[in-house]
Amino acid sequence: MNRRTILFVMNAATPDAQISDAAEAAARDDTHLTCLVLALAPILPMYAYGVPPYGGMNIPDNWSELVADAQSAQKDRVNAVERLLAKSNTSGAVVSALCVTQDIKHHVARAARVSDEAFFAANLRDTPEFMREAASGVLFHSPIGFRINGSLANANERIYIAWDSSDAAAAATHAALPHLKAAKEVLIGCIDPVMTSERDGQEPGADLAAWLSHHGCTVTLSQFPSGGREVGQCIQERAQEFGADLVVMGAYGHSRMVQTVLGGTTRSMVEQTALPVLLSH
Repeated sequence: MNRRTILFVMNAATPDAQISDAAEAAARDDTHLTCLVLALAPILPMYAYGVPPYGGMNIPDNWSELVADAQSAQKDRVNAVERLLAKSNTSGAVVSALCVTQDIKHHVARAARVSDEAFFAANLRDTPEFMREAASGVLFHSPIGFRINGSLANANERIYIAWDSSDAAAAATHAALPHLKAAKEVLIGCIDPVMTSERDGQEPGADLAAWLSHHGCTVTLSQFPSGGREVGQCIQERAQEFGADLVVMGAYGHSRMVQTVLGGTTRSMVEQTALPVLLSH
């Protein structure tokens, strides 16, 4: 997996220890690390008086100072991250994104389009809006996937693929191929497969197992009943039984709006913290 570019998505509060851990892992694997430092820009507080078009807008007198302070703080944090990369002798770059929440996905997508994989800092969970927009930027506006939980330093020797023959699952497997080729064992898990030619075929997952075997992967194929339980729970249980270091799965196999409102496998796997997951769409 040498010479890859990993996009490390963080916010200004990401601890130095997490950044150093990622930088040291990148240096060890001869990986280029692009650190995207997200920070929320001050929101312009405007107060109206009168009735338009005869009224006007009153901008606080200290607005320019608020912007300057935010820019200064962001510059200081970017400089600190650059020093951490230099200390680890890591090939990398630091990109700053001081923006409103709605623009986060665009900054993440721009960097993701020229990266091989994204990795989200653990503390992004502390700012759910950052996590949501960053995930959207990778999944829906770039060709790569992202990993959550664990660290870049983790060795992914046992990988569980949650396979359902969908486009999203196929995209995730392609995104994870460098990890799969380096793994010692790969388990393809099909939960409640539909054995028809229109869905999963007469032998669900067999074609994927054959393709990965051609790449030199040691593959086991298993089919599991859900027993009426939520699919995300089944994936977690089977992956933990297998001793998986990484779960590979497609994100938003159904309508994104439906899963946002009702939950779904993607949401449950993103919210859990016990298993490292690679998701792609």
